[in-house]
Formats: sequence, C-alpha cells, structure tokens
Amino acid sequence: MTNIIDDLAWRGAVNQVTDEEGLRDLLETKSVSVYCGVDPTGDSLHIGHLIPFMVLKRFQEAGHRPVILIGGATGSIGDPSGKSEERNLQSMDIVNNNAQRLTAMMKQLFMQDADSDFRIFNNYDWTVKLNLLDFLRTYGKRFNINTMLAKDIVSSRLETGISFTEFAYQILQAMDYLHLYREADVQLQIGGADQWGNITAGLELIRKEEGPEAQAFGLTIPLMLKADGTKFGKTAGGAVWLDPEKTSPYEFYQFWINQDDADVVKYLKYFTFLSQAEIDELATSIETAPEKRQAQTRLAEEVTRFVHGEEGLHDAQVITQALFSGQVQELTGQQIAQGFKNMPGAHMPKEDNTLAVWLVDAGIEPSRRQSREDIKNGAIRINGERITDVDFVINPELAIEDKYVIVRRGKKKYFLVTFD
Repeated sequence: MTNIIDDLAWRGAVNQVTDEEGLRDLLETKSVSVYCGVDPTGDSLHIGHLIPFMVLKRFQEAGHRPVILIGGATGSIGDPSGKSEERNLQSMDIVNNNAQRLTAMMKQLFMQDADSDFRIFNNYDWTVKLNLLDFLRTYGKRFNINTMLAKDIVSSRLETGISFTEFAYQILQAMDYLHLYREADVQLQIGGADQWGNITAGLELIRKEEGPEAQAFGLTIPLMLKADGTKFGKTAGGAVWLDPEKTSPYEFYQFWINQDDADVVKYLKYFTFLSQAEIDELATSIETAPEKRQAQTRLAEEVTRFVHGEEGLHDAQVITQALFSGQVQELTGQQIAQGFKNMPGAHMPKEDNTLAVWLVDAGIEPSRRQSREDIKNGAIRINGERITDVDFVINPELAIEDKYVIVRRGKKKYFLVTFD
C-alpha cells in the first residue's frame, strides 16, 4: 500500500515536514489523529482555504482520523498576516457567528458518510478558561523571545511593527496543538506554508511539556500558484466561496471548467481523489484533444460534487447545458437565479406589451427600429423559443414560475427579465 506521504508528494502537496522518516513510520504502524485549523475571520471558506482540508480529507480516506479546529479564540485576535498592517479586531458576536457557519461547512465536507470518524473543536472552549497569570506562568515561561522573533511571519513585520496581540498568536496556536495532543491524541498538524512557524512552535511546546520523546509532527502544503505565477483562487469578481449563497454551485462549477490547460493537471492532483492512472489519462487528453476539455470537465465535476453534493453538481450541469444549447425553458426558478446571477437583466411590471416595445423598455434593444429588425431576422428568443413576429405580445403568463423571462439576442447574449 502506498504511504500517504508518497501520494501527497506525487500530488505536489508537500512543502515541509518535520522528521519525515519518523512520520512515515508512524503512519504505517497505526491510525493517527491529524488536525488542521481555521480561524473564523469570515462567514465562509473560499477555495484557497480548501487546499489543506483536501489534504486532511486524504488522511481520512487513508484510514486516519481528521480533527478540525475552529479558532474561536485565535480568530478573535487574528494571526499576523504577510501584510504590513494589523488585522481589524471583530466583535465576539461576529466571531461566534462565523464559527457556527464554518462548523456547519466542515461537517458537510467531512461527515459525508454516516460512519465518518471525525471530530471538531473550538479553541475558545479551553482558552476562555485561562486567566492571565496562569497563561504567563504555564506557557509564557516556555517561549523564548529570540526564537519567536526569528519566525518568518514575525520577522517580516519587525520593520513596520507588530502588536503584542499578533506577536502572541503563535503561543495560542502552540497551546492548541498541546491541548489536542493530550485530549484527542493528535500527533500531526497540517497547514499552509505560512503556518510553519506556528506549527513548529506547537511541537516545541509539546516536547517541553510532555518530554523530548513525544511523537508529534508537522506538515505544510506549498503556496498554490497558477502557471503564470499569479495567486490561485481569485477571479475578476473576487474570491470563489464554498458558501452557495456567495458563490452558487453553477458559478463554482464554471470556475473549474474554465481553467487553463497549463493548470488543470495540478488542480486534478490537489482537488480530486482520482487515481494517478486516471489523472495521467486526463493529462494525455489535454495533449491529444484539448478542444474537448475532458480534464476541465472532470475537475469541475469532482470538486463541485465534493463541496456541493450531487444536487449542486446536477444543477450546475443542467444550467451549463441549457445555456450552451439555448434550451432554457426547462430550468427551474432556482436554477435560473443561479445561472443568470451575473448576467444583464431588468425588472419589469406585470403587464402586456408588444415584444418590439418591451425589448426597448427592458434595455435589451437600443431602439424600436433595431428591435423590430432583430425580431424579423430571428435574432430574438424568448424562453428558448425563436420569435419573428414584431407584434408578439409579452404577458406575465410567459414567465417561468410566474417570475422570469429569459431573452437571448443572437447566439450568446442572454438577458434575464424579472417580473416585479
């Protein structure tokens, strides 16, 4: 059986490992509890956050026990970012609300099977019980200022300045690892490349508290970059969120299906659970039949199914096919709202009007002359049906689910009219 470290290395998902040989031996001899944390600084994860949790999911698939830590305490102060400015502190009400939403999101990702062996913690639960004197006496004595200053994320901020609050973040995260080592038998923490300093601080604390023979390890994942060197996960519209209210399953699916040939194999390795043989076959399809975009389609299917389930994937595929074929009349109202979320549209009153006038009133045509010309030329479709009669009457009975009328002008220009 392939050691999971070898599989991760093949996928390009290993940046740094503490005592790789020792970790390999441990993973081959027993089922290990592995943890990954996330701070509730927002009410949704985006696909950049998904990367370490995909690795955690791989450990679960390999028979190990995933442990997720929601940083209700650490998220309330914020970790030092790579930027020069301090993070703005959020109210505890916002932090707690975000924590609840992220918890629900994690359960959806990691409890897809009834027998999933999965645990989730919030570090607020134990941090809130610690008073200042105990914090300084129990943990403060275990940390050397010179060592803390040498951590990359701190040293990069020394010139511009860093508050004691953000400076102390690594102590809190180290306390988390120690707590989970003791209470949940966690022996491996994983995180992004920027978490290396925090992870090693936790390992140092464990060995000072539990003895030098304590078996605990750390693994980080490389920063994800596109083939052109730009940061992965951003679009013209901003972040790609896992929350379907922020990024619909259709938009999510489209993000993946539109990836460049130069990036898609890397993403298949990172974001899917396909075997090496399957991914090699898809890589060959890019070389032999790039126009079919088989690799992108499979990528979009796998990641959308993982995040949004079969129903979300079905909606995304139905909308995609309807927009490609023009057969939009079978779409449900919910699917229309997804597929046309960012397309041009207008709100119109529920009243009868001739098509030529209605198109101008809706802002779809610039003038009545152009409107009549496009209708006569067969360039206008209403809910998928070509209309060539300039006197055709638009009325509310045409609306899908009593609300939507989809207009297509030409081959690709769609508009959504919503009846008020």
